[in-house]
Amino acid sequence: MKNEKAMNIALLTLRVVLGAIFIAHGAQKVFGVFGGGGIEPFSVLMENLGMTPPLVWAWTVALAELVSGVFLVLGILPRISAGVVGIIMVAAITWIHAPAGFFMKDGGFEYQMLILASCVCIMLMGAGKFSIFDRL
Repeated sequence: MKNEKAMNIALLTLRVVLGAIFIAHGAQKVFGVFGGGGIEPFSVLMENLGMTPPLVWAWTVALAELVSGVFLVLGILPRISAGVVGIIMVAAITWIHAPAGFFMKDGGFEYQMLILASCVCIMLMGAGKFSIFDRL
């Protein structure tokens, strides 16, 4: 019983922190807040990555980050939300950060790998007791 309570608190902590990170990152892209440039500069990044049409991809990724972040905080479809964020992290590692190596100070993928591992934990464990909807 004590271990179950600790697990539920750990899952709550993990998904709220992960969700808050992606609310902030999504808001940077969608609204241009928290030092973000908004959707236009993000669209240029999508174009530079060869994603066409870039504006559609920019909106898709930005809204996926924002909505998934909100859903993670609230515990709504957390496995799916973590999966969406995980896919974004695999793409970020593959297309942006891997060429720079491992370490974040060099633009590497260590941060994205940690986010991806957190997503895998939530996908496997779910949201825990403190969630609104964790049926899938």
